[in-house]
Amino acid sequence: MLYTAEEKKRRDETIWTQVQGVLAPLQFFVFLTSTYLVIRYLNTGEGYELATISVIAKTSILLLIMVTGAIWEKVVFGQYLLAPAFFWEDVVSFFVIFLHIAYVFAFWINLFSEQQLMLLALFAYAAYFVNAIQFLIKLRAARIQSAWEDAYVQ
Repeated sequence: MLYTAEEKKRRDETIWTQVQGVLAPLQFFVFLTSTYLVIRYLNTGEGYELATISVIAKTSILLLIMVTGAIWEKVVFGQYLLAPAFFWEDVVSFFVIFLHIAYVFAFWINLFSEQQLMLLALFAYAAYFVNAIQFLIKLRAARIQSAWEDAYVQ
């Protein structure tokens, strides 16, 4: 079981669940847009500034969803991160955050060429995509658990 009855009640009652429900699709939309802009730059050499702004926007939303997700985890599971139900998702999230922050840092100190920065962004995005799939699997598991409980548990 993903959630105990008490955890499910806290999950359903906290505003942080709704916050995550808004931020997650927003982040995915920014991810898709930014991925397009980064690939367009790599293919054409045009639009570097817009691609850079999009990667920084994606990183900002990622950090926001990480902070609010940690708050959500504290409310639901009693700890800010690495709750057993979301342990591996959090571990991968740390890696995703590291890669996004590495991009911003490398950009800030002019560590890499424009092309190298964009490749780093794509690498960070690949890690994010894996992490997003992890969370979608957990969302599906939660829905299956809820449907099962509705059907068989009184």
